[in-house]
Amino acid sequence: MDYFEAFLLGIVQGLTEFLPISSSGHIEISKVILGTSFNPNEGLLFTIVLHFATAISTLFFFRKDILNIFKGLFSKNWNESKKFSLSILISMIPAVFIGLLYEDFINSLFNGNLILVAAMLYITGLLLFLSDFLKFKQKKITYKNSFIIGLAQAIAILPGISRSGATIATSVIMGIDREKAARFSFIMVIPLIFGSMFKSMIDYDFDLESFNIISLLIGFISAFITGLFACKWMIRLVKSSKLYYFSIYCWIVGSIIVAYSLN
Repeated sequence: MDYFEAFLLGIVQGLTEFLPISSSGHIEISKVILGTSFNPNEGLLFTIVLHFATAISTLFFFRKDILNIFKGLFSKNWNESKKFSLSILISMIPAVFIGLLYEDFINSLFNGNLILVAAMLYITGLLLFLSDFLKFKQKKITYKNSFIIGLAQAIAILPGISRSGATIATSVIMGIDREKAARFSFIMVIPLIFGSMFKSMIDYDFDLESFNIISLLIGFISAFITGLFACKWMIRLVKSSKLYYFSIYCWIVGSIIVAYSLN
């Protein structure tokens, strides 16, 4: 993988991690278009680096929120920060369970199966479309809602299902305030990314000398910077009820993939 490919894949990851169009799906599409090939260890390490970059950009963007959460956690009294943290932990349960139980099967899906990506993009588009037009009574983020949002996050392990799209759309459809839904969606994935990253580093013996460190660094920087802009943009779009634009995009891309695969 050359530097330009690393740069482009970093941008794709940074944009699509936060925009509701599936980062995993677009990474698979990009690898096919660019003709990028990885050996298993190289591909896994590059994926870890890109996800680490977007996790760091999330930490930076929501630094005030996260600092307040930590302050609340160390308070002697039961408060909103402790309730929010417990909600985050509950939301992680489905993804952790499915990720550990079906790890090998999930990894087998990331092999350039573009028809699967297309089908999941259609589903993502439908969720986004419904979230802009279904109106429900406003609700708070409860422990029950957190688990349901977590189920959406677990399903989004599939390539082509947007994690942010699925979790935000599910939250909004349940009646949760749009801005709160977006913030919860972005913050809830941070522990999962770091947990997955550390598990992969323990499970696999990476020989860093065999990797192009500069390519990894370029991918990290481009994903981090792009992620900051995409996160800010996504918050604005969710608040202004314009997610259906992305539903149209997902349907168009899904259709192009089907046409490309059939030819």
